[in-house]
Amino acid sequence: MAGEPARAPGPPPGEPAPLVVGVGASRGVAVSEVVELVEAALAAAGCADRPVRALATVTAKSSEPGLIGAARRLGVPLRAFPATALAAVRVPDPSAAAAAAVGTPSVAEAAALLAAGPGAQLIAGKRKSVPRVGPARATCALAGPAVTDNGALTAGREGAPAGSSPAADIVMTSPNPPRRGPDRRTAVIGDTAPEREPTGTKETQ
Repeated sequence: MAGEPARAPGPPPGEPAPLVVGVGASRGVAVSEVVELVEAALAAAGCADRPVRALATVTAKSSEPGLIGAARRLGVPLRAFPATALAAVRVPDPSAAAAAAVGTPSVAEAAALLAAGPGAQLIAGKRKSVPRVGPARATCALAGPAVTDNGALTAGREGAPAGSSPAADIVMTSPNPPRRGPDRRTAVIGDTAPEREPTGTKETQ
């Protein structure tokens, strides 16, 4: 019908739509802390059986060993967006501390929405990690495409703008990463990420 937004085909019958996990992290976050946070967020949202197609973060954190290692362990690429692109995404839980630290009031929620594509909606808002010792060093949020009753993907109610998403750096973390279009820059990371680097003092959101 004229005037209706274009709809993309939904996932195959019986298969849940994939999610993107947005992640924020303090310097030195452990791989295990990020992975445990992602798994806890998926379980709490009732999405443990839904596939995750990427982790997403702000460019300033794309070289953080804990995030690279977590993406590798989960078998997905790590996508990174400029702070200016994340700052343009509407989120329900912005943070002044994150804005001061990395130039955007949201990392986890905004990165999840932007990486999930136009019309994405939050499945679960920002959640902090619960490490065994010390303060929380990671946050995450879940986003995915909006799905209509008939299974079509369409625009959501919040977050990612309707236009094309800005290009993101993609850090490949798996020996067999998903194929990407020609407009993406790819770096192959071959070294094993350490579990922990020297402790930082600020947490990004």
